[in-house]
Amino acid sequence: MASAAAGRADTFPKLLLRNARERGARVAFRHKDLGIWQSWTWAEVAEQVRAYAKGFEQLGLKRGEKVAIIGYNRPRLYWSMAAAQWLGAIPVPVYADSVADEMAYVLDHAGAVFACVQDQEQVDKVLSVIERLPALRHMLYDEPRGLRDYDHAKLHDIGNVIEAGRAALKDTTVSAAHDREMEQGASDDLAIILYTSGTTGRPKGVMLTHFNVITAAEIGCSFDGLNENDEIIAYLPIAWVGDHVFSYAQAIIAGFCVNCPEGPETVVDDRREIGTTYAFAPPRVFETMLTLTMVRMEDAGPLMRKVFNYFLGVAKQHGEKILNGESVPLSARLLYKLGDIIIYAPLRNRFGLTNIKVGYTAGEAIGPELFRFYRSIGVNLKQLYGQTEAGVYITMQPDGEIKADTVGKPAPQVEIKIADNGEVLYRSPSIFRGYYKDDEKTAETMTEDGYVRSGDAGFFDESGHLKIIDRAKDVGKLNSGELFPPKYIENKLKFYPNIKEVVAFGQGRDYATVALNIDLTAVGNWAERNNVVYASYQELAGHPQVYEMMAKHVDEVNRSLAAEPMMGGAQIKRFLILHKELDADDGELTRTQKVRRGFIAERYAPLVEALYNGSTQADISTEVTFEDGRKGVISATVKVADAKVYPVSSLATKEAA
Repeated sequence: MASAAAGRADTFPKLLLRNARERGARVAFRHKDLGIWQSWTWAEVAEQVRAYAKGFEQLGLKRGEKVAIIGYNRPRLYWSMAAAQWLGAIPVPVYADSVADEMAYVLDHAGAVFACVQDQEQVDKVLSVIERLPALRHMLYDEPRGLRDYDHAKLHDIGNVIEAGRAALKDTTVSAAHDREMEQGASDDLAIILYTSGTTGRPKGVMLTHFNVITAAEIGCSFDGLNENDEIIAYLPIAWVGDHVFSYAQAIIAGFCVNCPEGPETVVDDRREIGTTYAFAPPRVFETMLTLTMVRMEDAGPLMRKVFNYFLGVAKQHGEKILNGESVPLSARLLYKLGDIIIYAPLRNRFGLTNIKVGYTAGEAIGPELFRFYRSIGVNLKQLYGQTEAGVYITMQPDGEIKADTVGKPAPQVEIKIADNGEVLYRSPSIFRGYYKDDEKTAETMTEDGYVRSGDAGFFDESGHLKIIDRAKDVGKLNSGELFPPKYIENKLKFYPNIKEVVAFGQGRDYATVALNIDLTAVGNWAERNNVVYASYQELAGHPQVYEMMAKHVDEVNRSLAAEPMMGGAQIKRFLILHKELDADDGELTRTQKVRRGFIAERYAPLVEALYNGSTQADISTEVTFEDGRKGVISATVKVADAKVYPVSSLATKEAA
């Protein structure tokens, strides 16, 4: 095997070989398949990647060419990245749930010559748009099921490619040349192209070098003390920068174990089995876990519900202080300890968070109450603020300085400044090289002095913590001149477990309004307990009692806004419940589940107009995409409801002044 490491390990293949030498017997990857965990040590992974890279080379892959990686989290898809990097090729991960058209755009724009995919489903998607991919020469697959009778002229089993490479490397001359090829890699070589989620248009290809990604990974590992003893579950999209840094780069830097679950539906159970110490999830995942727990508690006996609610009250009062190491009376500590035995520890175990050293949430703002709940039961949950262009890290929350309404202080080696218009600008060694094939957009995003325009509006509080209000372009004003921050309003409503998604409107209008999606699990369970009969999401969403439930939530949010500096004018005057769930396949959400607010405003224009013209209902017909790709139309008459607006409190007025 290569002696690469004669110099500094400045690329991921070199770091992989370092791990093989220094911790070769430690488990590097696990994958649960058919209920059984399979494992590979660092030495085994390095050998697989080295042979895989040779197999790539035999199929004609060359330095600088692009390799698409498509599928859910599987060891051999991560190894596909490392094998491509061994040769100086550039991996381009693609969201596994992308529809064929989205996938075709990314593969064509990147000029991918190879595609490494998970299974038959992904093979079929690529083949369905093959005429739009003139550069694509070969496709490799991980799972052979269902592919036996396909034309294998340009379709290859990854296992066979690895075996072919292994056979070729038995020749010592070939082996030495192969290692020299890897050693040519340098820190300023492109390591990966990660496409943004396309919130406001076509995805952009963010180019990150080995130096960028290694620096980002080192920042995170050092900040949280990650080491080879840690465990992580890799379940987030491999095309997302968070997964790339947490489940690939940091694992190689620190040497900890990456565990790939059997499937998306087994993540919590698999996390519990492994006893992961390092976890990451967007707010939606934490919301879902809590929602399911609260729904189950509604079915518990009266005594159990009373005990549960009592100790949650204890946790709310004392739990976060205990976690932060603050002074708490002995009686409170003893009561909390009892609650830990009865309630908190079983909850952490249910969530698979028993052994968590540190957990992170990012991607969207998390509701303060939701954030505090997890910390109150003993989960060291933190927020971070990051972007693909930053290699993830912009701000982080130091231990003992964790606030629910801020995203922390500038991460190590990161500089932040606030522009005159409130936009957050940042620079660090991990920021991207630029957008692939888009120098104009790169120039728009980068300042002359090397800062990146984040597109987010925010400010620093008195303790130096950054608070993000909204996307800079989305923070607007009502006709009255009052501030209108749509995401801020949306996140307040999304705290409620029975609200899944929210879209706020108000820019250039007389008042703020919202369109809601109910959470079918939570509201469906409520309906079952209250003998409310329904046959579909649409029918439940339009039920009068469901509207009453949502009206109470809107009222509580308005009371909250009325008491906040600068936000009182953004209270919600009217609302409606959408007749269908917002869906990425329908273009309403990005693949990272962010609302495409402008697209929704156009698509549901009749409903938006009804929110402002005084109508009590509106008719709408919406085209939808089913899971099998078929199109259909959902028609409905959607009710529009009014909400009470409160006077802005004198306290808020004084603070604003």
